[in-house]
Amino acid sequence: MRQEVNASFVDQKKLSDEKILRRATYASVLVASILIVIKALAWFLTDSVSILASLVDSSMDAVASLINLFAVAHSLVPADKEHRFGHGKVESLAGLGQSVFILVSAVFLLLSAANRLQNPQELGEVWLGTGVMLTSLLLTSALLLFQRYVVRRTGSLAVKADALHYRADLFTNAAILLALFLSVYGYAFFDSVFAIIIAVYIVYSAWGIAREAVQILLDRELPDKVREQIITVAKSVLGVRGIHDLRTRRSGVTCFVQLHIDLDENLSLKDAHQIADAVEDAICAEIPEADVIIHEDPVATYS
Repeated sequence: MRQEVNASFVDQKKLSDEKILRRATYASVLVASILIVIKALAWFLTDSVSILASLVDSSMDAVASLINLFAVAHSLVPADKEHRFGHGKVESLAGLGQSVFILVSAVFLLLSAANRLQNPQELGEVWLGTGVMLTSLLLTSALLLFQRYVVRRTGSLAVKADALHYRADLFTNAAILLALFLSVYGYAFFDSVFAIIIAVYIVYSAWGIAREAVQILLDRELPDKVREQIITVAKSVLGVRGIHDLRTRRSGVTCFVQLHIDLDENLSLKDAHQIADAVEDAICAEIPEADVIIHEDPVATYS
């Protein structure tokens, strides 16, 4: 009965997470589309190279968000005959691909900013451009708050990578607003300076996402804190004498956990199986997205 209740809870949590992930991808595509339109308007009004760079960045974001939408949808497809562990790693592939998009965007930004720094120009319609960028700032902030909630709840790398684009956009928008303000007082070169600073930040952030995606694709162990939590929970189950050979990895929103538990060698197979079930229930209660495999060893073998 307890196993059925726990399984029901895990299934409900998984369905809820899947719904939130889909909403996050839809919201990202919608916001990216709106940002492209309003930034194109701001660039047309001001001829600002930093706004142009931000427009290109948002266009790359839109493409990346579309990739992310399909990646998340595919990663949530249940396991099948050919993919017994599910399709969760599609998320990591998407995260790796998005980091490449971000790097391309940053290189374009650097080239445009360097060219404008050598050939400075006066900006036009600064205050109208400022209004458009303020709107962009508010939209980006709202999306980031939602994405932050989704990442905390699901641990999705694809959404985390997507949020990187918009976090960079947030800094970009703030820097552009400052550059537009300074240009009013004759400091138009700050337009290019801020664009270069933003590009360097984007490159650094993209490298972090790419590195994490590669680690997940290579089945890196879960953080030590999570592993210690698993060991503590497993040892707390009555009848468990010890834990060893713990192996963990993440694929999409699922955490795969494999471990050996030491049990009294005189236990019946039925009793040993019940203890293993109790350990699985305890781990899933702490980590609802866990998929647990347990091997039972007689304690005398490892005494």
